[in-house]
Amino acid sequence: MFGIHKRYSHWKKMKFLSVLVLVLLGSSIKAYSEISQISLKEISNINSQGPYIGIVVPNAYELKPLLHSSSFVPHNKFLYFDFAGKHFRIGELEKKKVIVVMSGEGMINAGLATQLLLTLFNVEGVLHYGIAGNVNSKFQVGDVTIPQYWAHTGLWHWQRFGEDIGDFNREFGYLKFSNYNNYTKHSKSVENLLNTVWYLPEQIFPVDGALEVKQHAFWVPVDKKYFEIARKLKNVELSSCVNKTCLPRKPIVVRVKKGVSANVFVDNKAYRNHLKSKFDATPTDMESAAVALVCFQQKIPFIAIRALSDLAGGGSALTNEASIFLSLASQNAFDVLVKFISLL
Repeated sequence: MFGIHKRYSHWKKMKFLSVLVLVLLGSSIKAYSEISQISLKEISNINSQGPYIGIVVPNAYELKPLLHSSSFVPHNKFLYFDFAGKHFRIGELEKKKVIVVMSGEGMINAGLATQLLLTLFNVEGVLHYGIAGNVNSKFQVGDVTIPQYWAHTGLWHWQRFGEDIGDFNREFGYLKFSNYNNYTKHSKSVENLLNTVWYLPEQIFPVDGALEVKQHAFWVPVDKKYFEIARKLKNVELSSCVNKTCLPRKPIVVRVKKGVSANVFVDNKAYRNHLKSKFDATPTDMESAAVALVCFQQKIPFIAIRALSDLAGGGSALTNEASIFLSLASQNAFDVLVKFISLL
């Protein structure tokens, strides 16, 4: 009976893929129909050798350590599969079957790549790694952080100037611009025309929920089992020098409470301090929360590994941190990923 159910589920997935191909291609349906059948057969062949661990990587410089690593071995027959602008690499990492996709920068790219990964392939869990800005001065460049929760902090209600009330969620706090006015000693306090933005939760539609009945999600947890495994990563040996430039101390791997993401490259000290005081965040990036939200909706285990490449907004003893330590942070994040996947 289980085998029948599994085959039926696979048939439904293939049926959905056929519809997805038609929708994505629009007016080119007729010209693409024959190719789509070939693609569906190839997907089926790839999936027959699964399940896989999905790995989502934001950018090429973060993907580079994986491609240059002897730990990653491409599949001897199915090297890759291209679909909707995404390049899915099939192989093994630390002898675990993996499918790797570079998402591109930002929340939309990350969410799209993750959804395609889960829709097309037989994926049992998603690992996400890369670099991040640091908003917690307790840690330094090169440290690798693994948050327990992720939030998308780019969904705002921008409040009307002079408005004291409004129909919006107040649960997750606000950013009041007048709190950051720059005064001289003779200035009087004034209201800022930018007024206040309130942070809002995402609207999600879980796969096991009622159709078109939304739920809200702000702090999205990573998988409990994955987070517990991450406890064993604290002794991973990490790089501390780029050429002759070395960090003040050897980087560490640390589990932290919270990370935040938005379509914003944070390089501002005031906003960095705001994110730390309001949300108790450590890493800030542009993708992790999107990957987390998609996996949360699809009920797929997920965790993100982010190495700190700079103190957002500057102020550390290191100058131009991101430009100097980009490669080091990318390598450190990947080294922790390798150790993590070896423990699965």
